[in-house]
Amino acid sequence: MTRFTVNNQPVAYKMDPRTPLLWALRDASNLTGTKYGCGTGDCGACTIDVDGTARLACQETIGALEGTFVTTIEGLSKDRSHPVQQAFIAANVPQCGYCIPGMVMAAAVLLRANRNPSEQDIKDALPNICRCGIYPRLIEAVQQAARIARGDVAAPEPGQDAPTPAEP
Repeated sequence: MTRFTVNNQPVAYKMDPRTPLLWALRDASNLTGTKYGCGTGDCGACTIDVDGTARLACQETIGALEGTFVTTIEGLSKDRSHPVQQAFIAANVPQCGYCIPGMVMAAAVLLRANRNPSEQDIKDALPNICRCGIYPRLIEAVQQAARIARGDVAAPEPGQDAPTPAEP
């Protein structure tokens, strides 16, 4: 039995240890926010956080994750209050939405490590593929999420297009 923590809840999977984490999350835990895109680790749709590192759930076996802490899009924020989620929504980043959970997770991991990422830092941390072509809005949204996380601007209200300057 493989044991680790998913979204702050201990789990024990009675599955073959070679099972990809993606399928354990989706099929055994019903955490379907982590998407299956390519299955080869090229698209980033299945990006999750493992002990503070952006990892591809399709490339991780559950046996290799014994004792780790895994965060999926469902565990990032139950009410979409994470700065990355707020900035993505305000900037109208999501189109079809399929790649968005992986991008949000990759951006969240980046901002935890780098509170003021450059455009190149963002491009390096988010190699995710989006067929809808959200890339121009993506860079600005991640930079805006960094400003929200730092407290430079207040988070946008629902329906508000851009965050407001933070109170002094």
